[in-house]
Amino acid sequence: MTTAFPTFSEAVRVWLRVGLLSFGGPAAQIAVMHREVVDDRHWVSDARFLHALNFCMLLPGPEAQQLATYLGWLMHGVRGGLVAGLLFILPGAVVMLALSIIYATLGDVPVVAALFFGLKCAVLVLVVEALLRVAKRALKGTAPWLLAGAAFLALAVFNLPFPVVVLAALAIGYAAPQAFAAAGHGTAKEGPPALLDAMLAADPDRIARMAPAARRAGLIALAMWLWPVVLLMGVPLWGDIAVFFSKMAVVTFGGAYAVLAYVAQEAVENYRWLTAPEMLAGLGLAETTPGPLILVLQFVGFLAGYRDSGILGGVGASLLTLFVTFAPCFAWIFLGAPFVERLHDQPRLKGALAGVTAAVVGVIANLALWFGLRVVFGQVNRVPIGPAAIDLPVWSTLQPSALALAVLAAVLLFGAKLGLAKTLVISAAAGLALSYLPV
Repeated sequence: MTTAFPTFSEAVRVWLRVGLLSFGGPAAQIAVMHREVVDDRHWVSDARFLHALNFCMLLPGPEAQQLATYLGWLMHGVRGGLVAGLLFILPGAVVMLALSIIYATLGDVPVVAALFFGLKCAVLVLVVEALLRVAKRALKGTAPWLLAGAAFLALAVFNLPFPVVVLAALAIGYAAPQAFAAAGHGTAKEGPPALLDAMLAADPDRIARMAPAARRAGLIALAMWLWPVVLLMGVPLWGDIAVFFSKMAVVTFGGAYAVLAYVAQEAVENYRWLTAPEMLAGLGLAETTPGPLILVLQFVGFLAGYRDSGILGGVGASLLTLFVTFAPCFAWIFLGAPFVERLHDQPRLKGALAGVTAAVVGVIANLALWFGLRVVFGQVNRVPIGPAAIDLPVWSTLQPSALALAVLAAVLLFGAKLGLAKTLVISAAAGLALSYLPV
């Protein structure tokens, strides 16, 4: 644990580490970030981390990437936010581009698939660890537990839209802030304050001084996002890519899963950029590479450009997709974060965001269930139960190798306490080794 506020170069190294280790979707990515900046380095307090996360959960786009941008901005201003957000995206984007080229030219590569299979199984354990950690710290009192359970049922059983669940939690927390006071965002853990909290306490005008630059950066991000969209509008393929993926950037509440069905339908049936099996292959790649799951859109854009203009076209379309997908994410944070920080100690806002915190536990639990069933079982069916429905595995499709790798990762992480990086490396190597065993 460091005792001095981190320099910009120290923060860059940590944000790069977060970007390289951010496998498995938002729950696992948030867990990695929490471990790095809250638990291991004590840069940010639990309260401030959750305060930032709850705001990001209300925004369209990948909440984990936006959380990195928010925390980077809090620590080192606009440049900190840009570096944290970009480093969260770039490692996964580079890997996804390489895999897209391999997939388009060579098809599936067994060695790569085996390595990612081991990683995917380990990521399941990370999601469970995140669930336990966040639940322990965020659910204090009866009301938060009830709200977390209700959020889980609303998503997993009643299939309610993600924005409805989060906004309902926000409204409940706002209406009854005292019910969530024990988990409020002014509550600090015992011991010395986190480094960022200590700095802000010593310099209470810091946020106000940072706000004008953040607003300028947000407006520039908006202009940079819209400029290529307007410029390319009407141009065959490129205009479609710019407009379609820009539209996705502003409606992706709840992350990638919330819009995948719509993306698949439009990209496969309307634009015919790729086939349904290829869309599933792209999702599989996105689930097992670092970075946000929404990088699956990069795969879709690459195949569209590849089929129009070959490798160079695919690379260009991939980069365009990345740009119009993520540029608005920086705008939302730079424009909104200063305002949210000024309201940090307002009682009703604290109650509202504490309500979202409780709902986030239910969201992570739903993601853990969704992801876990599909890692351990080859087939999952959604079974209707009256007005609701529930995902049930087809037991005959149990994958013993996936279960074994998940157990191995749990032993390494919880039992041997090897840490995140070593657990992922060993799990990937074990996945590769299993692929050579006779079936």
